[in-house]
Amino acid sequence: MIGEIKSRYDLDSPSVFSAMLQIPREKFVSGEAKHRAYKDSPISIGHSQTMSQPYTVAFMTDLLDLKGGEKVLEIGTGSGYQAAVLSLLSKEVYSVEIIEELAKEAKDKLSKLGYGNVHVKQGRGEVGWPKEAPFDAIMVTAGLEKKVPEALLAQLKIDGVLLAPIGTGDKKLMTKYIKKENGAIKKEEHGIFYFVPFVMK
Repeated sequence: MIGEIKSRYDLDSPSVFSAMLQIPREKFVSGEAKHRAYKDSPISIGHSQTMSQPYTVAFMTDLLDLKGGEKVLEIGTGSGYQAAVLSLLSKEVYSVEIIEELAKEAKDKLSKLGYGNVHVKQGRGEVGWPKEAPFDAIMVTAGLEKKVPEALLAQLKIDGVLLAPIGTGDKKLMTKYIKKENGAIKKEEHGIFYFVPFVMK
């Protein structure tokens, strides 16, 4: 899996690859999907949701440039795999999942696998996790159509990074937001990716 990411996409991120090599990706999917766990493709996890392909996980995690001491907010827990990767590269991970069944399954799975610094709750992603704010980094793992919810930007620390796929239709532009001292937001764009839609109530 890691060899394919390196050769196919020319991505070199030793810390991210090290984390991914420690995580049993097959534990985050079920049934027939287990034999495809390490292929570079998304995997359905039910409820019209997917576990992102390994390259997308690696690329997004690399863009956050985590050093180990960060408090990270993830919007869209899904299978829990991305949260597990983040947990090995940061101090604490807070993950919000709108679909109750997925939230429960991911929470149980992460706990059983020993990822004790991941905290999962069922809730609306656009609201974030205000009680635990501010965050050093925020990752949105579902496609937003127009812009990042203001509540999420408000929960980001100064010099913090928020990463989200933005755009109409299936194609999303991976967008990195950096919050500056005066509250201004610097925006960077990092290519086209495919994501399931962000679910709002």
